[in-house]
Amino acid sequence: MLKLFNITLQTKIITLILTLILFVISVLTGMFIYYEAKDTNGEMQKLALQASRTLSLIPIMKDVSHEDIQSGSMQAITQQIGNQAGANYVLIEYKDGVNISYPAFESSHSAFDPENNKAIVFGGYYTIETDNELGNILWGKAPIIAENSGQQIIGVASVGFLKSEIQQNINQKLFKTLIIAIIVLIVGLFGGILLAKSIRKDIMGLEPHEIASLYRERNAILKSVKEGIVAIDNKGLITLLNKSAKQMLGISKDSINKPVAELIPNTRMLRVLDTNMVETDDEMILNNRVLIVNRMPIIENGKTVGVVSSFRDKTEIKKMVDTLTEIKNYSEDLRAQTHEFTNKLYVLSGLLQLEQYEQAIAMIQEETNQLNFQNDFLFNHIKDTKLQAILLGKIGKASEKKVSLGIDENSYLSELPDHISITDCIIIIGNLIDNAIDEVMEDEGQVTFFVTDIGNDIVFEVSDNGNGIQNEKIPLLFEKGISSKGEKDRGFGLWNVMTIVEKLNGSIEVTNGKNSGAIFTVFLPKKNQNDKEVDL
Repeated sequence: MLKLFNITLQTKIITLILTLILFVISVLTGMFIYYEAKDTNGEMQKLALQASRTLSLIPIMKDVSHEDIQSGSMQAITQQIGNQAGANYVLIEYKDGVNISYPAFESSHSAFDPENNKAIVFGGYYTIETDNELGNILWGKAPIIAENSGQQIIGVASVGFLKSEIQQNINQKLFKTLIIAIIVLIVGLFGGILLAKSIRKDIMGLEPHEIASLYRERNAILKSVKEGIVAIDNKGLITLLNKSAKQMLGISKDSINKPVAELIPNTRMLRVLDTNMVETDDEMILNNRVLIVNRMPIIENGKTVGVVSSFRDKTEIKKMVDTLTEIKNYSEDLRAQTHEFTNKLYVLSGLLQLEQYEQAIAMIQEETNQLNFQNDFLFNHIKDTKLQAILLGKIGKASEKKVSLGIDENSYLSELPDHISITDCIIIIGNLIDNAIDEVMEDEGQVTFFVTDIGNDIVFEVSDNGNGIQNEKIPLLFEKGISSKGEKDRGFGLWNVMTIVEKLNGSIEVTNGKNSGAIFTVFLPKKNQNDKEVDL
């Protein structure tokens, strides 16, 4: 049953067109046949009546004599009138019983037959149909009035047409009409096929249910993707704008069919429309946002018919990448700490196997005292668990690289404000400590970490006893891709630090120590300046 309805769009269009053409042709042909038959009958009635009237007004017919009949002159006139009118029968009937006919035939007709009453009795002119031995005939009847007799009716003039020939004439016209109807039907069929193929080409050979399915999927995809998507036609008018694009562009009203230049000033989509060049990973600043934009021309039959652009907030991408990077570093720090303790366990195992119990106990006590002191100071002076976790990992990493990472005894920190996330801490503190460790690890140097939340700012300070930083290089430290080590794929750590510090409305200072080494100091406001104060 379902297969009956599972027909293609092309078949539906052709069937619909043929049905409409057949309906229109049938209606028009029926109306034509009806009116043509009616008009033909009417014309034949008028012709029969006119011919009979003309015949009845001929003088020789009004003053008939037997000499005229015998001479054949009346017969000749009757034949002439019949030929001119194209009649099948012409009949003159007089009251005295004389009949003249063309063609000549024997008939029981007389002037006093009932069909002649209106002409003989009342002098009327009329048409009548009879069905007798001559056939089914349409007669035109006219009374013959004698000359100089005071309107005396002496006979009836009749002109007849066979109904079969009238119908044959109608059928000939109907046949021509049917030929034209068939031609129109064939032309309509070919037109329908061409139209169906054109429509199928325009919709890329898809069926209606497939188009509906694609439309639903398209809407679902546009709503689900986080990237903003904008499409324009070859006139620069917006044809598509998804929800994410509206949010990024700050648009609340419908902007379909509006110029894209009004929506996105200085957009490069119009340039792509002219050049047909694909543009990828292009940075664009819009509404105080840094967007990563891709632009792709829409090409159909070798001609550009539009452009589609997708974009995403770079801040979100950067945040995700930085988070993954710092989590990886944090994992490596924990691995380093585990590796350091594993080495110490191997040493203890060796001492025990050599029965050097006193040295093993001394090593355990030393490590325990050092760990207790470190943990006691760390947990008593620094209350924030996020920072505790970061520092523990960095201490393990420093120990593995034979670098001493100490926490300044004057350090103190309560819980960090909510607007400073663990990702922000990892990026700021992690990068500064890692840079300091890399700077002094060849000399097994010292790195010191200091933190305090006294006052309106939270202060982080990381210092080392390395060679310090040349004064002329300090302004370049926080530029993207600039590394003091001159190595490839480096120079992003301090740039990330500066980005987070600026995001938190803080500042960072870089100085060299009095004796040696560099000092990095970060100031972060305790209160988020984006929060609004409310006077109660």
